This record gives sequence, structure tokens and C-alpha cells, in this order.
Amino acid sequence: MGIVSNQVGPGLRVEHSGPNGSVARVSLARPERHNAFDAGLIAELRAAFAGLAGEPPDRLRAVVLAGDGPSFCAGADIGWMRASLELDAEANEQDAMAMAEMFDAIDTCPVPVIARVQGSVLGGGTGLCAVSDLVIAESGTRFGFTETRLGILPAVISPFVIAKIGETNARALFPGGRRFDALRAQRIGLVHELVEGPEALDAAVEGALADVLAAGPTAARAAKSIVREVRGLPHGSSKWHTARVIARQRRSPEAQEGLRAFLEKRSPSWAPNGK
Repeated sequence: MGIVSNQVGPGLRVEHSGPNGSVARVSLARPERHNAFDAGLIAELRAAFAGLAGEPPDRLRAVVLAGDGPSFCAGADIGWMRASLELDAEANEQDAMAMAEMFDAIDTCPVPVIARVQGSVLGGGTGLCAVSDLVIAESGTRFGFTETRLGILPAVISPFVIAKIGETNARALFPGGRRFDALRAQRIGLVHELVEGPEALDAAVEGALADVLAAGPTAARAAKSIVREVRGLPHGSSKWHTARVIARQRRSPEAQEGLRAFLEKRSPSWAPNGK
């Protein structure tokens, strides 16, 4: 199937490709602003992912999150930040809450989210990496929790970032706001794979998509969900919860098909192009 494109708003584009259009490609479309956040883009991202969350497993199997132009996302738009100077405390809180809900919508997306990252990834852009399941970046990408250089702090992104990179790295990087390279981003867990150049970046994303599409649609969703579900559970509770989850999945038609396909040495019904 070809690519079906839908311009969600002036700052965001959603395209569907892959088997039955089940791969959603969500692209920040403000290249002239290095895809920096403003209120409009935040609302568009939240609405897009809220819509994707309602798609059933046969209609949505993966999401690629990308940014048009030279940068993935360079943080907050200067004009938007300038406007915040005129907001009172309540309006500032509502503004920040809208961003928090956007990140939560991406973080709770039921299917794997693959981030295609290049150029500058600053402030809220690092938050997008933190709520993505797999982050693939060009080796020349520069990162930074740069908020303190502007007299503010990485508060809204902190729950997601700390879950990704750990408290020790957050304590080292949050206060000073120094930018860092992609190798350090990989070392601390913000990035999972580094490649050289845009062609290699596209190839790596396609490889990651092939992995997800080779998995059972409901199994991939359940595998992502279990990571969140066992977080913070005591050992006894996690034993019972995980036993129930796998027992339920084993009885599903998808698991029955997967096991039969393996025993019969054939591809399962969900595998694209019979692979």
C-alpha cells in the first residue's frame, strides 16, 4: 500500500503506510522553526496520538515520530516563550499541563513508537525521545536539557526523562543545561541506535518497523504495556500479574496462529509479504 497523507494542522502531518496502512508516520512540520513547540503544535500532537490510541491492532501496529528539515525538535518556540511572559500563574500552569498531557498521550500510545532523530534535540525535544520506545539518531545529533540556560527548568519532561535515563544522569545534566553529543545520549539510554547519514537513518527505521511487523499485533501491544504495568509493583504482585497476562495471551487466536505457524514452518498470518 502507498502512503496516505493527512495534514492534521499547520505544524503536524500524519501519513499511513505499510500493511493495510497500519504504520502511522507522525511528522513535526515546522522546519523553518526547527520544529520547536508552540501551543498549536502541542495540541496537534496530543490530538493525533489520542486518535491513534483508539485504532484497533489490525489498523495500527507502529508509529514513526519524525521531524521535517534539519532538526528533530529544538525545544520551545521563542515566540511562544515570549508570550508566556504575559501569562499569570494559572495560565502558565494550564500551558504546562497541556504539554504534560501531550507527552502522556505519546507515552501511553498502545503500539511501539520509533523516533527518527537528527539535528538539534533540545528541551521538549528530549522529552519526545523519552516517551518514544525506540530512538534512532544520526551520529551528529546534538542534545540538551537546556531549560536552565533560560532561567526555567525541565519540569514537565522530568518524569518521562528520569524513567528513561535514571536519576544519576538527570542530576548530572539538568542543572547546567550543557549540550551533549549523540554518543553520550546513547550511553545514558536516551538513544538506542546511532547511524551515519539520512539514508542510514531511514534504513534503520525501516529495519525497526520490520521487527515490529514480524510480531503479533496484540502481542507487540501487550509486550509494550507490560513494561508500564510491572513498574513499581512489589514482587508478589508482579508474579501474579505477569502470569495472568501470559496465560490470557496464550489462549488468544493470535498466539494459537503463531504457534501453529512455527510448528508448520510457515509465516504467521500477520507477517507482511509472507516473511
